[in-house]
Amino acid sequence: MPSKRDYYEVLGINRDASETEIKAAFRKLAFQYHPDKNRGDGAEEKFKEINEAYEVLSNAEKRENYDRFGNAENGFSGGFGFEGMGSIFDAFFGGRTATAARQAPARGNDILYGLAITLEEASAGVERELSISRTEHCTTCQGSGSKPGTQPGKCPECNGTGQVRRVQQSIFGRFTNISTCMRCQGEGKVITDPCPQCRGSGKETFQRNIMVKIPAGIEDGSRVRLSGEGDAGSRGGPAGNLYINVTVKEHKLFVRENDDILYDLPINFAQAALGTEVDVPTLSGDVKLKIPAGSQTGEVFKLKNKGIPHLNGRGQGSQLVKIKVVTPDSLTKKQRQLFEELSKELGAAKS
Repeated sequence: MPSKRDYYEVLGINRDASETEIKAAFRKLAFQYHPDKNRGDGAEEKFKEINEAYEVLSNAEKRENYDRFGNAENGFSGGFGFEGMGSIFDAFFGGRTATAARQAPARGNDILYGLAITLEEASAGVERELSISRTEHCTTCQGSGSKPGTQPGKCPECNGTGQVRRVQQSIFGRFTNISTCMRCQGEGKVITDPCPQCRGSGKETFQRNIMVKIPAGIEDGSRVRLSGEGDAGSRGGPAGNLYINVTVKEHKLFVRENDDILYDLPINFAQAALGTEVDVPTLSGDVKLKIPAGSQTGEVFKLKNKGIPHLNGRGQGSQLVKIKVVTPDSLTKKQRQLFEELSKELGAAKS
């Protein structure tokens, strides 16, 4: 990236130049390189460079900082940008020169829809019918905004060009300011006889029922896109999209971790010590699980392919069953007697 030229060199002045000399140098160069006066190669960049130099050197504080630290490449920024250039341009030329064009086709707005589903639905996939409100092209005028049988007329403000030209006089001569016509918004046409159905807007609001398929394995916070199901576009532009923000509800038994399902299985002391076979709930129904004798709290058993299907892929996760040996908080007289006998028989626990 080329280094910036010294601002004093850009304006062709000495470092001790007065405010009047700085202003005079700027006027001379700005007139010489202004885009409306000079369309040669590099004129626009030169004009920007001149404005940048003047924006810094005409401000006492910025000039002092510049004299001490140099330009932005040496750690100083004069704060120049297009906004700064615009203010200088306005001060000397009475407005910015712009080239206005007819507005291009505009894409319609997107629609966001929140959908809550269960963990079972997230695992298996689900199809839902959604009722959404969206704008569409008017059925009477087909989106033109004009009463059927009529056509828009030429805009009297811009004479059908979509642009408004204003000639301004400055110390450098006459300059033409071109802007988008506010009356017709750059269209060049205005509706003289509006459609009675949409009142000239060209659009109506409808309530539509749309089917959406939620794929198996979708995660909480995911977004499903339905292209072209949003609001209608303008000036021939395409419709927006419908985005479905999916929320998966919390489950009373299971916790999802990636594509695995976590489940805490409570068993009693006898089942843990002797071993047992229990029914374990899964997202697809109960399955049998053998608990070996001597199982301890915290041990985990894996049920393969009982988790969440991999989204847009083959296979699925597992269900991880974590053993939790439950200590009874109340005992019958007989249970207490049996535990006391068992305690004497087992003795103190070994470390």
